[in-house]
Amino acid sequence: MVSPKWAKRERSYKIMSLTIEEVHHIARLARLQITEEEAERYRVQIGSILEYVAKLQSLDTEGVPELAHGSGLSNVWRTDEVTSSDKINRASFLEAFPHREGDLLQVQAVFEERTE
Repeated sequence: MVSPKWAKRERSYKIMSLTIEEVHHIARLARLQITEEEAERYRVQIGSILEYVAKLQSLDTEGVPELAHGSGLSNVWRTDEVTSSDKINRASFLEAFPHREGDLLQVQAVFEERTE
């Protein structure tokens, strides 16, 4: 039985494991508030992803051309057009928004140093 070319290049790879502190640091960078239980779950999940990436790095890609998109499709651009929404859609959107005062909608701060 002939093994595929990629099987010949078996390398050992270091299992990537994150600490709980690193997971909390990543969460802070993403402005996420996570519990200790979530941090442990994410630590395991991210470690699994990093292990898979390490496996992919062991593949022999010699002679494989680089590509930016697997299907060869290109982006289709359209011109921007201003459209208005009807009063029923607008009213239902405003009604469903959790933090509002009349027609004003309160959203999370973008440029301030807070995560509420």
